[in-house]
Amino acid sequence: MVVRPYNDEVKYLEKISDTCWKINKGFQPNMNVEGVFYVNNHLEKLMFEELRNSCRPGTVGGFLPGMKQIANVAALPGIVGRSVGLPDVHSGYGFAIGNMAAFDMDDPNSIVSPGGVGFDINCGVRLLRTNLFEKDIKPVQEQIAQSLFDHIPVGVGSKGIIPMTAKEMEEALEMGMDWSLREGYVWAEDKEHCEEYGRMLQADPSKVSNRAKKRGLPQLGTLGAGNHYAEIQVVSEIYDKWSASKMGIEEKGQVCVMIHSGSRGFGHQVATDALLAMEKAMKRDNIETNDRQLACARINSEEGQDYLKAMAAAANFAWVNRNSMTFLTRQAFSKQFNMSPDDLDMHVIYDVSHNIAKIEQHVIDGRLKTLLVHRKFHFLGLHQSIPTASSTYSC
Repeated sequence: MVVRPYNDEVKYLEKISDTCWKINKGFQPNMNVEGVFYVNNHLEKLMFEELRNSCRPGTVGGFLPGMKQIANVAALPGIVGRSVGLPDVHSGYGFAIGNMAAFDMDDPNSIVSPGGVGFDINCGVRLLRTNLFEKDIKPVQEQIAQSLFDHIPVGVGSKGIIPMTAKEMEEALEMGMDWSLREGYVWAEDKEHCEEYGRMLQADPSKVSNRAKKRGLPQLGTLGAGNHYAEIQVVSEIYDKWSASKMGIEEKGQVCVMIHSGSRGFGHQVATDALLAMEKAMKRDNIETNDRQLACARINSEEGQDYLKAMAAAANFAWVNRNSMTFLTRQAFSKQFNMSPDDLDMHVIYDVSHNIAKIEQHVIDGRLKTLLVHRKFHFLGLHQSIPTASSTYSC
């Protein structure tokens, strides 16, 4: 990392609006494009304090400041547009949390980097609605919370109660949500409100190590730890009544359930395996990065393709995991209120991923390009990420 006095560092930063800063080339070596990040006043102070602390003499260890990480991503081969930091951007592994970057699929030097996806592949959020209201939940809130705890295992190393054999694991990795549908853990209409319909078609379980499969097998239907949650929420405000009504949200006080989780130890092992393989590929192909945490491989190399196929399998595992917790959540509510999940109107409103790399088409400098877009801790807008959203939730 280039280390300069703080006052010299900020000379490369340019405020272009109340909520947007540009990182000019030169802030870090070999930047191919500019960086940009979006912040409010509070987050802006945190970002600059992070940079200031890194400039102090003798500072060692930990992640690089988020601004430096955004700039290092801007130096990766094949990047187009800008390296973008979105709220709430902060330092992470390789890529900053909230960092997005797109790479030109037609450029033979373009790379894929597990650090741009994250270790918890396809960590995402799913929102379920109900026809209950806060007044219905309040008298039994402790009981329903305990019921969720009883149904959904939580914590590091937690093991699931959804039975799965090694053969079924292989099928789930390939089929994603279609496996859950076949096994009766989700409703057919749930797929319509899930990104990629809950299945990445390029998944190849043969590209996943036995160690990853072994870690994932007992964890199906588990929440995990950290910032993951299964939370009963209450609608506090409705800003667009027409859109809300389309989603089944009718008035304030209505109860929803949000599930935030991903691919657990399975995805972590897929990322770990890929990083080790890519370190060797970088030496072979003479790929240099500003940070070793940005280990990567050419998209079209064997290592790059193997990772994308394994990543897709991990994404499918994450959807199956959220499907299983959806089933368990519906069971918990049904038991508590002595009504079927259907009678409780427990439909999926959306399921979107915020740790993923996907091939997409976007206009860059006036030209339509096919890109590999890395998204780390942020997701596409609803109408872009869910194929049926435009027809289902059209305003």
